[in-house]
Amino acid sequence: MPETVLRNGDTKNAAELSFDDFREIVISDYRVGFESRQASIIGRREVLTGKAKFGIFGDGKEVAQLAMAKAFRKGDWRAGYYRDQTFMFATGMSNLKEFFAQLYANPDIEKDPASAGRQMNCHYATRYVNADGTWVNQAETMNCAADISTTGGHMPRLLGLAYASKLYRQNKELEYLKNFSVNGNEVAFGTIGNGSTSEGLFFEAFNAAGVLQVPMAISIWDDAYAISVPAKLQTTKEDISEVLKGFQRDGNSNGYEIYKVRGWDYVALCETYERAIKVCREEHVPVLIHVVEMTQPQGHSTSGSHERYKSKDRLSWEEEHDCLVQMRKWMIQSAIITAEDMDALEAEAKKYVRECQKEAWNELESEIKTEMAAAVGLINAVARRSAHSEGLIDLVAQLQACVDPGRRDTIACVRKALRITVGENSAERDALVNWLGKENTKNKERFNSKLFSDTPQSPLYVPVIAPEYADDARMLDGREVLNACFDKNFERDKSIVAFGEDVGSIGDVNQGFAGLQNKYTDLRITDTGIREATIIGQGMGLAMRGFRPIAEIQYLDYLLYSITVLSDDLASLSYRTRGGQKAPLIVRTRGHRLEGIWHSGSPLGMILNSMRGLHICVPRDMTQAAGMYNTLLRGDEPALVIESLNGYRLKEKLPANIGEFTVPLGKAEILKEGNDITIVTYGSTLRIVMEAADELAKMGVNVEVIDPQTLYPFDLDNTCGRSLQKTNKLLVIDEDIPGGGSAYILQKVVEAQNGYYSLDAQPRTLCGAEHRPPYGSDGDYFSKPSLDDVIEVVYSMMNEANPGKFPSIF
Repeated sequence: MPETVLRNGDTKNAAELSFDDFREIVISDYRVGFESRQASIIGRREVLTGKAKFGIFGDGKEVAQLAMAKAFRKGDWRAGYYRDQTFMFATGMSNLKEFFAQLYANPDIEKDPASAGRQMNCHYATRYVNADGTWVNQAETMNCAADISTTGGHMPRLLGLAYASKLYRQNKELEYLKNFSVNGNEVAFGTIGNGSTSEGLFFEAFNAAGVLQVPMAISIWDDAYAISVPAKLQTTKEDISEVLKGFQRDGNSNGYEIYKVRGWDYVALCETYERAIKVCREEHVPVLIHVVEMTQPQGHSTSGSHERYKSKDRLSWEEEHDCLVQMRKWMIQSAIITAEDMDALEAEAKKYVRECQKEAWNELESEIKTEMAAAVGLINAVARRSAHSEGLIDLVAQLQACVDPGRRDTIACVRKALRITVGENSAERDALVNWLGKENTKNKERFNSKLFSDTPQSPLYVPVIAPEYADDARMLDGREVLNACFDKNFERDKSIVAFGEDVGSIGDVNQGFAGLQNKYTDLRITDTGIREATIIGQGMGLAMRGFRPIAEIQYLDYLLYSITVLSDDLASLSYRTRGGQKAPLIVRTRGHRLEGIWHSGSPLGMILNSMRGLHICVPRDMTQAAGMYNTLLRGDEPALVIESLNGYRLKEKLPANIGEFTVPLGKAEILKEGNDITIVTYGSTLRIVMEAADELAKMGVNVEVIDPQTLYPFDLDNTCGRSLQKTNKLLVIDEDIPGGGSAYILQKVVEAQNGYYSLDAQPRTLCGAEHRPPYGSDGDYFSKPSLDDVIEVVYSMMNEANPGKFPSIF
């Protein structure tokens, strides 16, 4: 696995600089900025000629990013957006060849360490996870959290990255984690466009950072537009820092330090960033640097031209106030460089950028052409023995005529050749089939791998330890079982923290953390404001920096407020970096049965469809939940644990090894064996099903009840499929709407586990109503699967199979 090449971050004290030293630094800065501009120009051309798919670039933002890079140090973090290429070049966290490799979607992590071709260009990341799943020493590297395209979507994660520095500084018990922090001196740098500050995630994260007082430095690149929409339609007063003046700290309150500086003024930018980051780093005060009067010379992206929506006067102003034009003029006027030397520097830089572009393209093209040549040779060999030789030769000719072919062209050609020759047998055709199989394996790794970290530290590999019970084991409320589990884990691992609405002082609304804040301090068990998206972002950033966070969303219904962070950022992190980054965050929530539209949700279909990349745990009771927490806290992958709302006061036996026993992920459990019908369900519905099974037994029906325990992964041992071989009938019970979680379970059992071939009756589902459940016990009864519903649906399936033995109830 490649390591991103990093500059050491050392800079000379300004007081020690001679003019020659200063001159050398400024010229070096300009060259980086000019090379970055040329990369933007060439990158746009490569998209328009068809070599690349799409392009979005950081032209017009170069000088501000050069200044920001000067304040960036080892151990610091960036969580930004897709305009920061100059900053990445200036810090050494990326380079020109990697820039073009990503533009061309090169799937080789050696060529594109940020994403292995999985992200659009200008989406950056450094690799902080080694191939064996261990952490890179983050205190000795410059660090970049993996970018996402959703505007403002990175802000919640930025909050968590900054919050980690606060905890590392204030909690002396964490001094052993030296690979992650040096006394919390690290700053989390965030960047965002002025238009994106209209997003709710920006305001939520901005407010939370002011409350928490964390070392978070936000730079707003303000070029007065958001694609075509001007600031007057985006921002009150057309000025975001004016809007945010109320956050400016004073002597009596917390808050921000807010700065405004022009994006073309090199000297002012350097001074502003030095002053702002010093405050942020030393005092742990969040800062806002509003960089105004920026330009965007090539428009928003390759999808359109800004000439369509900017006036001639605006375009003329942008040309004059281009930051590189202004920096060039200042350098010549200040006798830092002559015009002739500047011309020579720019000519050399243009040549160098073009060489990097050509190398990046040639490296990818040569691999593809080598594969294509191998395929052509194999198809030609098949053609010499085939009755369809003419068609095969035409197929090869079409492939060879492709301009800038991709891997898909070669693979599609081979697949069509095999379709043309179906029914023919020859050693040559067998060789082509074998070649395709090997290439499919390679391409699966290139394009489909690492949805999860899949390292030796994966929770799937945590040893299974069964719960142990003393002869005189106490019967406790389920909430007390959870409380004991959390207590043991917090005692065992100082890096575990928990936070959320009402988690700290009162120990959460269902008392799972009761008394633990007093025992472990408010640095480890913490209340937050009502801000679900940034609760998840806070946890994600902490998890990226070595903590083991448990982020609580008070009710499952409110997960919707954080779904963008969960889906776009957390769930895709391992995949979009091809295993280069991980965030083992545990999201704790509760749902299923209670009363009312917003306190009884079970939107598993939504969750399963939007959060692939998280383990989805659905414990039926609190002992099972405790075992899942024990497993997840020893693994390195993110998860969502949904506790059953109506189970906190039900009595359960307390295991003697409450902090040690584990529940394996992806392992279904048969709760009751039977021969007549297989029922698959999860969570609180299991109690109803087990009660129904007793009455059904009296009616002569022997049901088998299976709890999958986790919906993702689902039943890795095919327990459900094997059960169907015995019962031949399947009922899936789900509190979600029809076609929600039940559709997912049916696909897994009937298709993936080949359950279809064991069925002798139509598989059935029993789900909640299509509307949200109304308030009250009556509303619950008529809106979600009830005991009567379960009994009658099972019996009707038996009636259909054997009406003589099971006469109709109605």
